[in-house]
Amino acid sequence: MAANQIAGGWQVTVYDVDCEKADAFATEHGCGSARSLAELGERSDVVVLMLPDGRIVRNVALGDGVGSDGLVRGMRADTAIVDMSSSAPVGTRALGEDLGVFGIGLLDAPVSGGMKGAIAATLSIMVGGDRALADRLDPLLATMGKRFHIGPLGSGHAIKVLNNYVSAAGLAAVAEALVVAERFGIDGEVLIDVLNASTGRNNSTENKFKQYVLNHAYDSGFALELMVKDLKLAMDVADACEVPATLGRACLDLWEEAGAWNGPNADHTEFARFVAESATTANLARASR
Repeated sequence: MAANQIAGGWQVTVYDVDCEKADAFATEHGCGSARSLAELGERSDVVVLMLPDGRIVRNVALGDGVGSDGLVRGMRADTAIVDMSSSAPVGTRALGEDLGVFGIGLLDAPVSGGMKGAIAATLSIMVGGDRALADRLDPLLATMGKRFHIGPLGSGHAIKVLNNYVSAAGLAAVAEALVVAERFGIDGEVLIDVLNASTGRNNSTENKFKQYVLNHAYDSGFALELMVKDLKLAMDVADACEVPATLGRACLDLWEEAGAWNGPNADHTEFARFVAESATTANLARASR
């Protein structure tokens, strides 16, 4: 994403807690690198964040204690932060109010499209926040993908986690269908081909099963624990809107079980491996009775 900003003519400074990673990127792409969040803020008119969760986003923006490093220690009034992470929508609105005290604007602009979309600059970018600020920053966002202005601050994060709920449910359905099909004697690739030509087609059938599951690669670049996090956030939104979301909660339970089974650092496509192994374990348990 940063490389595409540079290619689009923007002057970019990068920061990462791993200084060597930031320096290597800066050397490769001919951009600057900062040694602290305060320095990054001082050198930037707009700071784009892509971080694991909203708690980290808040700490990066405001600092996590008295005298601690944070973007606000360097940013000027009339600058802006764009949070492209998947964060809690309610927390995003609270952060917007806190940044407003410093005269700093905030947009939430989470993305969908994975590593492939990030590299190709074809991400779907879901923008929440003040429309005037969104229009002002649209040329920057345009370097990374297609923009959709969703509504007020927090709306982008809300729709992103709902999108990931639908994506997770689709992957789960295909994973279960794959186990059934193979046990019935149907080749897994044939199943995926038929689904992709039929009404069962979804993002997982098109972009995940042949690419990462059937070949046992399980290296899509998106962590299983992050999918679980987004499902939890989606159910938090459902709670706030007083919607039971029965299927969503069952989906979350299943993904949490897959996370515990696969362990930390698992790719989210390893959910399919969990489903297959669980079916085998269930059969063994029945056979032993």
